[in-house]
Amino acid sequence: MVTVPTLHRDPAPTPRTAGSGEPANGLAEAADRELHVRRRLEDLVETISEYLPNGNLDLVRRAGELAIVAHGDERRKSGEPYALHPIAVGAILARMQLDPETIAGALLHDVVEDTPVDSAQIEREFGPRVARLVDGVTKLGRLPWTTDDGGGAREKTHQAESLRKMFLAMVDDIGVVLIKLADRLHNMRTLAALPLDKQRKIAQQTMEIYAPLANRLGIWPFKSELEDLSFRYLDPEPFAALHDELEKRGRDSAPYLEGVRTEVTAALRAGGIEAEITGRAKHIFSIYRKMKRTQRSLDEIY
Repeated sequence: MVTVPTLHRDPAPTPRTAGSGEPANGLAEAADRELHVRRRLEDLVETISEYLPNGNLDLVRRAGELAIVAHGDERRKSGEPYALHPIAVGAILARMQLDPETIAGALLHDVVEDTPVDSAQIEREFGPRVARLVDGVTKLGRLPWTTDDGGGAREKTHQAESLRKMFLAMVDDIGVVLIKLADRLHNMRTLAALPLDKQRKIAQQTMEIYAPLANRLGIWPFKSELEDLSFRYLDPEPFAALHDELEKRGRDSAPYLEGVRTEVTAALRAGGIEAEITGRAKHIFSIYRKMKRTQRSLDEIY
């Protein structure tokens, strides 16, 4: 059974009907929000079941339920229920087909820091590894993830490298790092809800610490998206211009690329080879960085 210590919040008001002063849709909206959160949790469980049909899905479901109850009415800056965040982090890791314990750790990664739930309860209900994962993410969250603005570029690079090394040295389970990276990725995806100064600060931190860390671990999709999202907030005008031009070129070239894919697939099949041909667009920040480094235009390199 999932249990949560008494939350120290103001007592909930006695439900009232619309006629007694409560907005007619107030309770309905709250019910809809909770239903939406629980549907996202079930979507996550279903995703895991597709690659781990015999996995411990109950562990994931119970961890999600605890996260929903523990975070309660807490909201993110966007106004969304806070519990949607850990579920989204879990979904990112499920797309990597990670194990149920790591995903349970992702679902619970903020409860020790932000709610009355403690590590002992997590260990009792979910086992020692999930508790260690949550504890590891909590400890990493307390590190001073900033570089000194007073130093030069070389000094900032050295400081960032030191922080990345400290990050890796503090953990004995790679799952902790994966949860932290997925947490940052979802935070970057929802960064627009924060004030501009915080957007830039978090984007700079992501570019200096998290994207290189993902690169070091060989998690290329994380690296690419973290860099592109950071670029979007650090240099919005060149990002928007390059993004729009690449979108246009992608639409224009789609028929040609589909034709090539069809021809290559047919040729392989004629030779007795069954294969799936896929393509990957170079990510925006990588193109921008190459343009700056080589002093060449987009037409010359793409």
